[in-house]
Amino acid sequence: MAILNLKNHPFAVEAFFETSIVLTFAIPKKQLESLIPECLELDTFDDQWAFFAIAMVETKNLRPKGFPIYLGNDFFLIGYRIFVKYKNQAGKRLRGLYIIKSETNKKRMAIMGNLFTHYNYTTTDIQQTKNYNRTNVVSKKSKFNFEFSNDTIEIELPKGSPFSSWKEARRFAGPLPFTFTYNATNKEVLIIEGVRKDWNPQPLKLINYHFDFLQQNKFKGQLLANAFIIETIPYQWKKGKLESWN
Repeated sequence: MAILNLKNHPFAVEAFFETSIVLTFAIPKKQLESLIPECLELDTFDDQWAFFAIAMVETKNLRPKGFPIYLGNDFFLIGYRIFVKYKNQAGKRLRGLYIIKSETNKKRMAIMGNLFTHYNYTTTDIQQTKNYNRTNVVSKKSKFNFEFSNDTIEIELPKGSPFSSWKEARRFAGPLPFTFTYNATNKEVLIIEGVRKDWNPQPLKLINYHFDFLQQNKFKGQLLANAFIIETIPYQWKKGKLESWN
């Protein structure tokens, strides 16, 4: 039982994000409803679209809050998440993410992540190549690759995006303040709150992309809704909060 309790984020954690790239896909909401637990609802747009995000975060010095930097871990995190809402016991509606899958390029991080979270980490490879004004990110094991432009001038929204402006699109730029995990047996919700400062995601121009995960799930009618990048940001996660749901 003690080991199970460890998975509920028993202490605050801090890290530094060198880069965080988030690609958000709009998917007809009916296709995502079966992937989230009963305590959550989809965070939708125009009552038609739900959103699935793939985040790639170059993380430095991850450690329990207050621990010295030299004890931190450096790794690449790849997270597959759904934008959701949760109404807590106080009646407040919280916007956040429900994690479907997590990957990292470091075995040590996968072990520690599975000890202290419910995110089911697996290990994978990842490689970044920068050529002039383009960056290519590839994982052979996870079967994904994408390329983006380093040009930041006059970037347009992806073709077919349901959003009419980048301002509108930023509402669905992860990570959001909260992440949720649900224990269906005990009907308990674990709430993890992230804390960040100077969070200003910048539009990213995607040149091409392929994610095997999206193909395997056979999502129909998916659209790339937005792509954002943010750099050099300190980040913290508060100790997990557990509450009953009924």
